[in-house]
Amino acid sequence: MPRLREVPRSEVHPFGEVMYGLLFGDRDPTVEPGTASGTPGDWWSVTALSPDAFDHIAGGIQYYRSPDRQISPVLRELGQLRVGWARSSLFVYSQHCKAARDVGLTNEQVDAIPHWQVADCFTPIQRAVLAYVDCLVLQGGRVPDGVIAALKAELSEVEILELTYITTTYDMYGIISKALHLEYDNVEDPMQEVPDLDGNCAGLERFAQ
Repeated sequence: MPRLREVPRSEVHPFGEVMYGLLFGDRDPTVEPGTASGTPGDWWSVTALSPDAFDHIAGGIQYYRSPDRQISPVLRELGQLRVGWARSSLFVYSQHCKAARDVGLTNEQVDAIPHWQVADCFTPIQRAVLAYVDCLVLQGGRVPDGVIAALKAELSEVEILELTYITTTYDMYGIISKALHLEYDNVEDPMQEVPDLDGNCAGLERFAQ
């Protein structure tokens, strides 16, 4: 279950009702969950707790899908897909596996995202984008000059800015999804103590007795 309350259809704000209609048809997602893409849909029913946040999130999606964007859909999705993997957000990763194929990435490229550093199926600019995403997500924005130079060799400054904004936005979405146990990130933390062969968690000091 999500860690926060889901907003039923009877309580959702006007734009939320529009989105609920697009995502869930006539159903109340708190009673009959599920979207056409196979997700539970609780990303939307939980973020509807704050109408302003909900509308801002919807606006972010409209931003990156707008035909006014200069960054190519292929590079955009490459970045979003690597964000999902690097942030360990199954929700972001799984959704953008599908989106990446839709815009033209091959199955080989999608499958190579976890080990892109040693894969030979990416172009130089695609490798630069993947390196940049890792700097943004895994290094907290610490980007070497060489990575920026590789981007500038083929992308405009507007494209780099759009890529940066979209990538870091989806990094945030992945963090939110994991923190609140939304969608496919509704999982227990795997970092737990593993008992010894006798089923104990008493610590090493018992062996010194």
